[in-house]
Amino acid sequence: MGWLSKIFKGSCHNISRGHYHGNRGQDANYNAPSTSREAWLEQENEDIDRAIALSLLEDSQNGNVVIDNEIQVKDDEQLAKALQESLNVESPPRYGNGIPYQGNTYQPYPVHFPMGFRICAGCNTEIGQGRFLNCLNAFWHPECFCCHACSLPISDNEFSMTGNHPYHKSCYKERYHPRCEVCKLFIPTNPAGLIEYRTSPFWTQKYCPSHEHDGTPRCCSCERMEPRDTGYISLNDGRKLCLECLDSAVMDTKECQPLYLDIQEFYERLNMKVEQYVPLLLVERQALNEARGGEKNGHYHIPETRGLCLSEEQTIRTVSRRPRFGAGNRAMGMVTEPYKLTRRREVTAILILYGLPRLLTGSILAHEMMHAWMRLKGIQTLSQDVEEGICQVLAHMWLDSELRSTSGSNVASSSASRTTNKGTRSPFERKLGEYFKHQIESDTSPVYGNGYRAGQQAVRKYGLERTLDHIRMTGKFPY
Repeated sequence: MGWLSKIFKGSCHNISRGHYHGNRGQDANYNAPSTSREAWLEQENEDIDRAIALSLLEDSQNGNVVIDNEIQVKDDEQLAKALQESLNVESPPRYGNGIPYQGNTYQPYPVHFPMGFRICAGCNTEIGQGRFLNCLNAFWHPECFCCHACSLPISDNEFSMTGNHPYHKSCYKERYHPRCEVCKLFIPTNPAGLIEYRTSPFWTQKYCPSHEHDGTPRCCSCERMEPRDTGYISLNDGRKLCLECLDSAVMDTKECQPLYLDIQEFYERLNMKVEQYVPLLLVERQALNEARGGEKNGHYHIPETRGLCLSEEQTIRTVSRRPRFGAGNRAMGMVTEPYKLTRRREVTAILILYGLPRLLTGSILAHEMMHAWMRLKGIQTLSQDVEEGICQVLAHMWLDSELRSTSGSNVASSSASRTTNKGTRSPFERKLGEYFKHQIESDTSPVYGNGYRAGQQAVRKYGLERTLDHIRMTGKFPY
């Protein structure tokens, strides 16, 4: 009877399930479970097969012996024919996609699955009949497979994943794709399909690589790119200044004098008092460049000089009244006047670029004061890396002392530094000071960068006084 069982068992049909793996290609979005009567007939086939097997077992146990093979085969064929005819029942009427018509509604043809066969991972209930999704190693009602951001069902052909959560591609991009902090657009991908952006090693500002070549201005102090929706201040000499740096900017010569006193007291605490009075003048970029051209000797930082220690007689135009800022954030009403320098000793004046934050102005002034101190002490003809290096060490030391203190004494004016009533610095001003220290420490130039690192190493090992004595005697750093 083995051949008879094979006739009735037929082929095994797996239930069709919907698949949604993030990229369904050309397949339909959802697949319904099989709703044809073949699934029901298959179960009936198995029941008939089981009944025949039980009947044969019963005959064998009752002692019935098959004698004539030809008669048995004939009986089997007749039985098979009768059973086959009994299975040819009439199918119910169908409409559309094989869905039986039941009144005025269309419902799937009932297919029975064991309880708990498919549990929706969204609502934790049995899915039963109807459409479903199979993705993320789970089953879902279509309406339960929702975006983690907007909570709406995901019906797109593709979706994105992060942290085991599905997202619409648009929602994922809005939440996780970085935006340029300059143009506020999504940072584009490079030809390899990777997101590529630029950022300062100190600040967290991210921007499109194209802004490095499209003329986007930077702040002349912190060097951050100017966002399109936040206009920077335009100074008279063409520089741009961000609003945060403007908050503590020193704008004219008179305003800078209290800071100058701070630097002088700093040198006195180091037992390095500058005996001669040296005029301090704040100037525009053009005046600074002209004064640099009038000097016979000097080392200048590239790409822009922001301070000078002068030794020649010159007439300098100094900023005598700070500008005000009008429409379009442009500086207006600034007043400059000539100042004639006379040479009495080796130093005639110190010039500092106007419009820089107090901490940056002070660090430049501390640097130039070291030039003045060495010239007045007769320490000259040093190599560039030694002279500029030890000046950078003093600038870094002053910045460090300012950031360690709880207040900034002798602040130029209430508009020149954002401080509380207790005198504590704002978080941005402290971060700005750390940035200026970082610039000195990470400078890659052979003169200023390597010179600073060699000088700092010598001062840490031998102290400032012994290092200066060694420089005076040998013209080199002690090692």
